[in-house]
Amino acid sequence: MTQTTTQERRIAPELYGQRLDKAVAMLFPEYSRGRLQAWIKSGALRVNGGLGVCKQKVQGGEQITLQVDADTEAQAFEPEAMALDVLFEDQDLIVLNKPAGLVVHPAAGNWSGTLLNGLLHAYPELTQLPRAGLVHRLDKDTSGVMIVARSLIAHAKLVADLQARTISREYLALVQGECVSGGRIEAPIARHPVERKRMAVVAGGKAAATHYRVRQRYRGYTLLDVSLETGRTHQIRVHMAHYHHPLVGDPVYGGRFKCPSGLDEQLLTQIRSFPRQALHARRLTLQHPVRQMPLKYSAPIPSDLAALLHALEPVKL
Repeated sequence: MTQTTTQERRIAPELYGQRLDKAVAMLFPEYSRGRLQAWIKSGALRVNGGLGVCKQKVQGGEQITLQVDADTEAQAFEPEAMALDVLFEDQDLIVLNKPAGLVVHPAAGNWSGTLLNGLLHAYPELTQLPRAGLVHRLDKDTSGVMIVARSLIAHAKLVADLQARTISREYLALVQGECVSGGRIEAPIARHPVERKRMAVVAGGKAAATHYRVRQRYRGYTLLDVSLETGRTHQIRVHMAHYHHPLVGDPVYGGRFKCPSGLDEQLLTQIRSFPRQALHARRLTLQHPVRQMPLKYSAPIPSDLAALLHALEPVKL
């Protein structure tokens, strides 16, 4: 029997004047804008109890009700046996450590072998949840802590907490250059106007803010503690490149390799050959979505990044 879910959320006053489809895309980031547009047209998504139109302007404060069948998208993907590094699980929540190189969600070019395929094998009940319980993602080559909802009530609460910025996400990032101090980067992010597979700092993009603090300075490089106020696609990678300190190993935003002076050839070869962006989601802090108890989970630095950090030459702070 197909299960129907009902979710209710309210449009924030600061979204005044936005198109309805754009405003609800901010309310329901777990769904694509195209899917939300289809639900507006079919009446599955209602505004103050009535039908809406994609292009209508919102005033702020509208009650949005979304009533849809359980996610048929998840049911379309094959469960696959996969080793999962589970840090915690109960009937509402899964916390896991995602390895670098693992795609989170199937898409063109990666229809199998993804984290979602593995989750569906280990937890078949996730077919009844939107996006199989995924409420946020990590890039393929970013490692670290992720949360997955295991019940509908947990899914709704985790999405709301992410929007309210009450879930703390902390990262380790190894960047090029020696940062003098920490700070805050606030710069809007959107699709690159020409290279559509990339994101960029773009006037009129979505608001984005990143905090960073120097953890360890090395000759020619800096290890940063990074935390997010917002969760835009590639946010840390884009912001650090915009700040002229791109992540080591980033194939998209790293730019041309710059050779720091004084490093031996063996170390330079190790840095050049680092196979991914040097980014690790080290810690995640949240309230349990049902039991409302504080939770904090950490993932150890993966071996490839640990080896690179061990090879670098520390500089006294």
